[in-house]
Amino acid sequence: MNQRAQSQPTPPGLLARAWDSDFLWSFRHSPVAILSSLVALTLIAAAVLAPVIAPQNPFDPAQLDLMDGLTPPMTPNEVTGRTFLLGTDPQGRDMYSAILYGARISLLVGFASVVFSMVVGITLGLAAGYLGGRVEALIMRIADIQLSFPAILVALLVFGIFRGVVPPAQQEAATLWVLILAIGLSNWAQYARTVRATTMVEKSKVYVDAARLIGLKPFVVMIKHVLPNVMGPVLVIATINLALAIIEEATLSFLGVGMPPTQPSLGTLIRIGQQFLFSGEWWILFSPGLALVLLALSINLLGDWLRDVLNPRLR
Repeated sequence: MNQRAQSQPTPPGLLARAWDSDFLWSFRHSPVAILSSLVALTLIAAAVLAPVIAPQNPFDPAQLDLMDGLTPPMTPNEVTGRTFLLGTDPQGRDMYSAILYGARISLLVGFASVVFSMVVGITLGLAAGYLGGRVEALIMRIADIQLSFPAILVALLVFGIFRGVVPPAQQEAATLWVLILAIGLSNWAQYARTVRATTMVEKSKVYVDAARLIGLKPFVVMIKHVLPNVMGPVLVIATINLALAIIEEATLSFLGVGMPPTQPSLGTLIRIGQQFLFSGEWWILFSPGLALVLLALSINLLGDWLRDVLNPRLR
């Protein structure tokens, strides 16, 4: 008996099982997923650690020198002799530092707006799919009406209401939160429709009937049993919408209704840089534009891979 027990192989540990899972196997064998995740994680880490790795605080006037203004990338300044990796703007602001700090705001708006739209969309989608009837009809008609308008128009409408209600002296301080609210409200309908369709399938299954028979309330059934089984498609939508939210924030800032110049995001830096494009200072526009493209593209490619992995029909 002892020899037989000793001859039995020990079961693999948690890390070994996770490493051999279908999810990580697909990730290891997808060069696009590996490259896009490395690019996205590098940009996100650089933005989070901006106060540590940035050469200067680009929004502290005490650290700026006008003599460094309009210095080309990797070229010593004619007056001060200092060299900047990505050049400087007319105020002597290091573009590398400005991009790191601007990416922090873009990512904050992107993540917060996606979380907000997820909470709203999942809540309404669960209620519509599980309760049905008039609740479903009302929620879905509101979602259909919103989906008939471009997301950017919905965000502009929210900003218009904000500027008409909030006093001008308080608008700049509240712009960040209004930006999150505007982008979040423009994207919740996608989550609601997806969750509603998946909930209608899940609520007819045996485990939901068993939960009803033991007397669980509808709210408990939705949160404890149905919600975990509808999160797969939601995570895919959230990953793709993160890139779209960052681009939408950049679009709003480029149009002048986003972040102010005192707290610039990547979109604000692009709006400022396009004023100097035809005067020869191309790096002021090119550097934040390239950072925005790399960030959005890497997240989009990662979302596409995640969609293929979580949807067996696409394998």
